[in-house]
Parts: sequence; structure tokens; C-alpha cells
Amino acid sequence: MSAEDMELRWFRSKFSEAVFIYQDRLEQKEEQMAAYTGRTSLVRDLLNQGEAAVRIQNVNVSDNGLYTCFFRKGGFYEEANLELKVAGVGSAPQVHITGPEEDGVRVVCTASGWFPKPQVQWRDLSGEKFLAFSEAHTQNAEGLFSMEAALVVRDSSVGNVTCSILNPVLGQEKAMAIFIPEPFFPQASPWKVAFSVSLTVLVILLLGAGCYTKREHSLKVQNMREKETLCQARDQDHQTKKEVLKDTGKAGQGSSLVNVAAGAEREELTTGPESRALGKSQSGAGAWGDLGGLLERWRLQWVCS
Repeated sequence: MSAEDMELRWFRSKFSEAVFIYQDRLEQKEEQMAAYTGRTSLVRDLLNQGEAAVRIQNVNVSDNGLYTCFFRKGGFYEEANLELKVAGVGSAPQVHITGPEEDGVRVVCTASGWFPKPQVQWRDLSGEKFLAFSEAHTQNAEGLFSMEAALVVRDSSVGNVTCSILNPVLGQEKAMAIFIPEPFFPQASPWKVAFSVSLTVLVILLLGAGCYTKREHSLKVQNMREKETLCQARDQDHQTKKEVLKDTGKAGQGSSLVNVAAGAEREELTTGPESRALGKSQSGAGAWGDLGGLLERWRLQWVCS
């Protein structure tokens, strides 16, 4: 079906916001939006084939978006929607070194004039991607994107790094590489090395002091327990002796008369020289026994004090 005798209207979000109007085989400019004046034209070669194609020149970012095509002939009309994707490839990236930062070298990549917002990637010489980097984007009055991506390289053996910028709509990419000399990387400061060594020694000393204190505390607790055991034994022994003496006293009261008589007889038998010598020897042995018991009592008293 030919579209030469149809009414054709291209518009944006509203029917009255006309991008292009074709009616009575002529272009109608009365209702056309000012932003499209002088930039639109009808592709007439396709009208005979029933295609209503409009060409937009000097495309800018504001042309990006949804369009509606309305056509009518007599009492019959129809419309169709399409999305126009505007894409632009901007400048090639510029890469430069800004200086040392965070034990590495800071490298910055900049570019401008891209649309839509481009995708940035950093790679090393083998093509491996760097995942940790900062990225910032801005748009100018025309809607075009400028970007800045910063990477901190900490491995001095990397050598070359490449910044690449990709247009996600067109799939076009621009890249630039830069070589980072090894002397650009900051060296380890002597005071940092000394601080690390001192910190290690301090930790070892603290651990040793803790072990020594724990050992001394354990020995002290053990001595106290032994002391308590000896004291309990002394008290138990003392209590046993008291009970024995008490039982012996009760038994002595019952045989006092017998003991008096036996004592008189022993006195008569021990009046001779031999008996006196024997009594002296027995008294000496009793004295040594008393001295041993006294020393034992002193030892127990000292332990329990």
C-alpha cells in the first residue's frame, strides 16, 4: 500500500509535539517543534512501498528516546512506536601518573564527549582486569559524559597498565596504555621497619612476662595448699593425743591404789648403784625424745603460721 496520499505525523510524548508532519503530499511546519526545525526530512523514495521514514540530521543527546508514528487515510488510522538510541564516541582516554599513594602509584584516566555513560576498565600487560578503582562521571550542557577513573597500582612488577573506554550501545572502544617505572613506587621507610621489629619484640616480652607470672602464681597456690594440708594434719594429731590422754586419765583413777604399792616396791628395788645408773640412762633417753617432739612442734607451728 502506498503512503503518498496519507497523513503522516511523527511526535514525541504528546500528539501536539510534532517532530515531522506530512499532509496533502506536503511537509507541514506549523505544528512542528522548534527543536526539529530544519533538521528533519521525509524519505520520499519509500512512500510508494508504504514506509513513512523520517531522517533527523545533526543528532544530539536530546533526540534520544521514544517516538510515535501516526498515519491516517480517510476513516482509517493507525500508529506505531519506536525507540531511538543516540550514541556517541568521545575522545580517546588520556592516562597520567599523579604520584605515590597508599604504598603504590596513583594513575588517572580521563576522557570526554561520550554518550551514553561509558564503561571503564583497567588491565595489566597480560589483560588481567583491575577491579578496585574509583570512577566519576559528569554531564555537560549538551548531555555528553566526561569521566575520570583513578587506579592505585601497588605491584611494582606490573609495568604497563591500560585504560579502556567502551560505548555500551555501539560496542566501540578506545584505549591508552602507560608504563610505570619501578623507581616510581615508594620504598619501605627505615622507621617503619624499626617500628615493626620493636613491636614484635614487645609482643614477645609481654607473652614471656605473662607465662612467668602464671607459673609463679601456680607455685604459690601449690605451696599454700601444702601448708594447709600440714596444718590440718597437725590439728588432727593434736586432737588424737588429747583423746588418748583423756582415756588414759580415766583408766588411772581406777587403779591408783595398785600404782602406789607398786611404786613403793620399785623404790626399794632401785636404791642400789646399778638401779641409779639405769635410771640415769633412762632419763637421758627420755630427754632426747622430749627434744625431738619439741622440734617437731616448732616445725609445725612455723609452717602453719
